[in-house]
Amino acid sequence: MAKDEASAGEPVELEVGGRTIRLTSPDRVYFTERGETKLDLAEYYLSVGDGIVRALRDRPCMLHRFPKGVSGNKVHQKRVPAGAPDWLETTEIYFPRYGRTADELCVTELASVIWAVQMSTVEFHPWDSRRSDPESPDEWRIDLDPMPDCDFARIRRVAHVVHEVLDELGMRGFPKTSGGRGMHVYVRIAPEWGFPQVRRAALAFAHEVERRAPKDVTTTWWRKDRDPAAVFVDYNQNTRDHTMAAAYSVRGNQRATVSTPVRWEEIDDIEPDDFTIATVPARFAELGDLHEEIDDIEHRIDTLLEWADRDDIAEEAEDEVADLDR
Repeated sequence: MAKDEASAGEPVELEVGGRTIRLTSPDRVYFTERGETKLDLAEYYLSVGDGIVRALRDRPCMLHRFPKGVSGNKVHQKRVPAGAPDWLETTEIYFPRYGRTADELCVTELASVIWAVQMSTVEFHPWDSRRSDPESPDEWRIDLDPMPDCDFARIRRVAHVVHEVLDELGMRGFPKTSGGRGMHVYVRIAPEWGFPQVRRAALAFAHEVERRAPKDVTTTWWRKDRDPAAVFVDYNQNTRDHTMAAAYSVRGNQRATVSTPVRWEEIDDIEPDDFTIATVPARFAELGDLHEEIDDIEHRIDTLLEWADRDDIAEEAEDEVADLDR
């Protein structure tokens, strides 16, 4: 046994929903500035089990793995490795750009989340579609992405504008912190459109938010051309195979922040670093999953597509969008 493996403690067995997950190196420190270990990470995910499973259920999922903790290298892993337990659910995804397929993790139970933690996963990045129809998104994602000089007060103002526009559309959005300096809002939609149409609708919505808050918002694609103090409404997160950290996903930073569901009425009182693997379990125990009702609602995007027609927004091919994002 290597010296660092020996110092990381003897394996422990965790019972999760009738399955036994063997967690190796449980004492390995993953967040060196705070001191939380691999076992602390697993226990965090157990504490928010209903929430993380709801956020990931039946979605192809990319894993962000940190084999040596978040101070080490990050591995972006789409393909479930050989030797995974036979009960683990996966789904085959085709990547036309490369002419290849990958069997991606598809969470259906909490044990598969803890298995991924055993594989050194810190972050979970699910698709916005389900494995039953991976080419038809059922989740429209609004990403409020702060530029380098943008403070969280501006993010708050823009979030309220997003809420206002959604209310006028008769749509219910479910906000969460990004785990970084931004915010996300998720809206369940009928899976009747492909990624190009959903992206087009997302851009039309972003334009409307920009019209209402022109001093705070930009939809300019090229980063070099954006106001460094603005909020970029990143509509391109609705492109095929673009993923974002799930609700309740820990982020791979030394602060051990969590992408955490919040209520609209508390946005003015929160700070992004309020939510960590140390604080979110108690919040979850008190409030439950604030996204619990997200799957009870399904909206249509016809009006947004009419706005896209009004704004003369073209429907770009997926390979063109990928090139823009390089």
